[in-house]
Amino acid sequence: MDRATAPRQNRRVTITDVARHAGVSTAAVSKVLRNAYGVSPAMREKVTAVISELGYRPHAAARGMRGRTYTIGVLLDNVRNAFFADILDGVQDELRTSEYTVLIGAAGFGPEEQARTIRSMVDRQMDGLILIAPGTPRGEILTTAASTPTVVIGHHDAADSHDSVVDADDVGAGLVVDHLVSLGHRDIALVSAHGTKANRWKRTPEIVLSDGYLEAMERHGLTDHARVHHAAYSDDGGFKAGMTLLTADRPPTAVMTGADVAALGIYRAAHELGLRIPDDLSLVGYNNTALAALAPVQLTSVDQAGHTMGSAAARMLIERVEGRRDRAMQTTMTPRLVERGSTTAPRAR
Repeated sequence: MDRATAPRQNRRVTITDVARHAGVSTAAVSKVLRNAYGVSPAMREKVTAVISELGYRPHAAARGMRGRTYTIGVLLDNVRNAFFADILDGVQDELRTSEYTVLIGAAGFGPEEQARTIRSMVDRQMDGLILIAPGTPRGEILTTAASTPTVVIGHHDAADSHDSVVDADDVGAGLVVDHLVSLGHRDIALVSAHGTKANRWKRTPEIVLSDGYLEAMERHGLTDHARVHHAAYSDDGGFKAGMTLLTADRPPTAVMTGADVAALGIYRAAHELGLRIPDDLSLVGYNNTALAALAPVQLTSVDQAGHTMGSAAARMLIERVEGRRDRAMQTTMTPRLVERGSTTAPRAR
């Protein structure tokens, strides 16, 4: 770089400096910075090399004044659910080479707390929102999505104003019931979160999972053996559910849960009651998080591709933010059962 083209060291490097040194227009540099659609790999490589050489750093405030803050808000209820970490990894990996920054809002389980967090994200002019199984009333989500690009993960309720990424939860429940029945189980219980319809969400993941479980039990002629126990998707929620189910007059020989973290709570309850898994109780989780593969847990679990869900959500959101698409889309993941050591044939009673 000669002295005629080099920016003075005492001032901030500008986008004009980058464009001049790369021999392209400022609009081309802007497209590379925004990871915009239609930029060739050669152009991206050329501009990126100059940005690195000059030490150029886009000014966030200036970008925001031009109508974009390059921030994406992700709403979740808590940070203890390992499945959310898989989703977040997918979001981060998808946006890694872009100029977008991900900001996380752990809002708790309460609808009002979640709504307050969503409003704060909108007030801070975030470019788009990814909402993971929100408990906020559906009407408020639809109102928000009408003005801020939004992707909802988990809920099966489609809408024209937002995109959706879901798992075929009813299929996943069927895979678990089929597996347990093939081993000889009949007394199979489901531990699921409430999935209330009070907030106008008609097809939450919990509702679809429960429907799939009941349909599968009916298909196997086990309707009289079906039971759904509602509990929070947490270690404590699973533990309380386990203590209730496993001390009943006729305890189940197998339990499936809607989340791995709840299955670990049931694992703890079984241990406290002197029961062995899988000898005395077969146990199946959902999400196939890293916890499921840990020894000595080795939890059979349904993999719903959390990383892929997060990646798809981020990709769909950026398409909306950058105006490359204006119609709603729903992407559905296909679940698969990962068999490990927590399930086996039931012992004779």
